[in-house]
Amino acid sequence: MNSMEAWLAAEDSMREIHERDLVKATVVAVNDSEAIVNIQGNKNDVPISKFELAEPAPESAKDIVKVDDVIEVLVVAKGGENGLTVSKVKADRLASWKELDGIVEKAEPIEAEITQVVKGGLVARALGVRAFIPASQIELNFVKDLSKYVGQTVKVVPIDLDPAKQRLVLSRRQLLETELKSWLENVKEGDVVKGTVKRLVNYGAFIDIGGIDGLVHISDLSWNRVKDPADVLEEGQELDVKIKSIAETEDGKVRISLSVKDTMPDPWVVKAEKYNAGDIISGEIVGLKAFGAFMRIEQGLDGLIPMGELADRRIKSADEVVAIGDKVTVKILNIDVDRKRISLSIKQAGESNEAE
Repeated sequence: MNSMEAWLAAEDSMREIHERDLVKATVVAVNDSEAIVNIQGNKNDVPISKFELAEPAPESAKDIVKVDDVIEVLVVAKGGENGLTVSKVKADRLASWKELDGIVEKAEPIEAEITQVVKGGLVARALGVRAFIPASQIELNFVKDLSKYVGQTVKVVPIDLDPAKQRLVLSRRQLLETELKSWLENVKEGDVVKGTVKRLVNYGAFIDIGGIDGLVHISDLSWNRVKDPADVLEEGQELDVKIKSIAETEDGKVRISLSVKDTMPDPWVVKAEKYNAGDIISGEIVGLKAFGAFMRIEQGLDGLIPMGELADRRIKSADEVVAIGDKVTVKILNIDVDRKRISLSIKQAGESNEAE
């Protein structure tokens, strides 16, 4: 070492150390509970507890460092028996905050592990630092119970950063809004999409269709009458749904109406397709009304015999010629698939038989 190098080394060794300084430290000894480091400019070796070596704290300090390792530590305090109190955890944290510079402008998605619920939102760890997700930024809609997110890892974007105050604010909502916009550009009413049952309510079911929630009203769950959505669906179930409508509310929210039954053939139509106008068929009278009588063609498929088609004479009421339970032969006059109505005639069935 020449005289200039020696002078610089001596100058560096005499450099005053201040609180909040980041300094290099050489590990001179390590056991399970702590590491002992030497810091140039401090006359005594300094212990660092395993709790200040890494977070979460390791089982042993030996898991983090070994003798002769050079690490960067933050001077937390001056004075005391060893001259300094230092922390690698705080140094790493400070370095992490410095590395975050510019992430808000990049607006790139990152992962955040949600650790706890606090007033106004959620605490998470992202990019090695503690971050905050406001309650208004976790979903597209208001969420009453935030506890369900604890332990989850979610995609978010940084929306505010202040390294000096070690504050990072994240938003999941912005990502969801972007996804919703993209999704809306690629689907239309009438499309059939894959979905997962997210939540059952007494009036229907909320379905996750690729990160976007839509509602299937109870009347659209099945072609049969449903009293309880839990009778036909269960949470977590995957299924096809048809998009009935996409509407934007006055406050900018998007409401998506879905249907499960419209992805399946209408049983009424399937049964009706077996018959044609002009067919002569037989069935049982199942209902009497002021305007005629209903005949059961087959289970789930009834037809109406209008008053004027019950007999070849004038009658005042249907019970003059038929009673519930009677077996009758009729001619199919018309099948209206759109209105789900089938018109029948006893009178014309007899005329057809006579013609034959």
